[in-house]
Amino acid sequence: MVCCFVALSLAGCASIGPDFKQPEVVTPESWYSTDELFSSSRAMEPAWWTLFNDPVLNQLVDMAFRQNLPLQVAGLRIAESRARLGIALGNRYPQLQQLSGSMTDVELSENSPNFNPAADEDYTNLNLGFDAVWELDFWGRYRRAIESSQASLMASEADYDDLKVILAGEIARAYVSTRSLEERLSLVRANIVLQQESLRIATVRYENGVTSELDKQQAASNLANTQALEPGILIAQRQALNALCVLLSIPPGEISELLAGKVGIPAVNAELGTGVPADLLRRRPDVRRAEYLAASQSALIGVARADLYPSFSLSGSIGYQSSSAGSSTTEDLFDSDSLFLSAGPSFRWNIFNYGRLKNNVRVQDARFQQSLLGYRQTVLNAYREVEDAMVAFSQSRRETAFRADSAAAALRAVDIANTRYREGAVDFQRVIDSQRFLVTQQDQWTRARGEIALNLIAIYKALGGGWEVISQPLLPDDVIDEMQQRTDWGELLTTHDPSREQ
Repeated sequence: MVCCFVALSLAGCASIGPDFKQPEVVTPESWYSTDELFSSSRAMEPAWWTLFNDPVLNQLVDMAFRQNLPLQVAGLRIAESRARLGIALGNRYPQLQQLSGSMTDVELSENSPNFNPAADEDYTNLNLGFDAVWELDFWGRYRRAIESSQASLMASEADYDDLKVILAGEIARAYVSTRSLEERLSLVRANIVLQQESLRIATVRYENGVTSELDKQQAASNLANTQALEPGILIAQRQALNALCVLLSIPPGEISELLAGKVGIPAVNAELGTGVPADLLRRRPDVRRAEYLAASQSALIGVARADLYPSFSLSGSIGYQSSSAGSSTTEDLFDSDSLFLSAGPSFRWNIFNYGRLKNNVRVQDARFQQSLLGYRQTVLNAYREVEDAMVAFSQSRRETAFRADSAAAALRAVDIANTRYREGAVDFQRVIDSQRFLVTQQDQWTRARGEIALNLIAIYKALGGGWEVISQPLLPDDVIDEMQQRTDWGELLTTHDPSREQ
């Protein structure tokens, strides 16, 4: 009977609950925004930051992937999810496997009801046994739980990859900002030198009685106004460097030597592979994470629905029991006469639950529908981010071309104004106006060039590139050693291989 029951239970029925299918979303056939540098026929470069041909930037990204603390936390979540999956897998086997033993000294009360004077009043009981209970996965409860844990593990791995995408983008943004501020500072200092010369000339002409004191004071005011720009740029520069330090998980101030030397604002002029919009669903880790979370929640519907049906179990106990009462002694514990055995099937069925179980199914189903809508929203946001970055990149290139022409014309206007002023053909106000305009136009030109690089970074961040680049340990060796000494982690802290995600 027991064998038939086991065979029937193992055969069981199909796992109840919905089987997850990838949600359908509307996928554009092509990108709406266009630029001569974009090519949808070419796949995007995974290590997109290398397109800037900047060894310092490449080194910074590599350091961040190895050192960033939030990335290590994401790696620990993968290890945690692997352990949780191990728990779910363990439920396929007998859920209770327990050795037990006890020794009890008993002294009976002679004043207890129905006391038998012939009975032993003082004796010792010994018990040694093994108990097992196996709730058979008749309705697929545990299979669905495994599905949910597997999907949760994939979601944690996608979250780890997504953090790499964000990290590479933030490193590149902070680096470009630093280089842009360096160039802005250089131009401001060049204009300070230029205006100091104008002040010198205005002072000489005033002292020689050629002009009034007005020219001298206007030159001094203009110079001080330009000098006042320098502290603000230095503040922003230091803050950008501090941001880089945090991303690299190093104390602020320990990065200056790495960035030493004048490099300039990174730029890319080669054709840029973007791939087609459909690639986004496979490549962006946050989209994959949203899909895995939906899959995990879908399986939980089956877990909740299994509670509506009876659960079937096999249970058994085997062991030895002996006492010092009567003719036996505790030394008889392992005699064949001391052996006891019990085994058999059983079932449990939660009835009269007043809708609690059915409403729990509804809760899980509502959460699943939320996750489906969340997936679709994630996809829409992904496409929007790409289009936003593409149009910003294309238009910032146009803006920079105009800014370059304006800055060049402003520099020429300063030369002409200075020459005409020395010749006495124009008043000093023309010199002041041209110098102020030059400062503004050169600064805006530099900002615009930085925006080109920043918008390109935004494109590749929106496309979800960077996570595929390197197979790396989830944690640094010293952290792994510390954890292994504290707890037996087995192989759960092994390298995360991004190629499995593709």
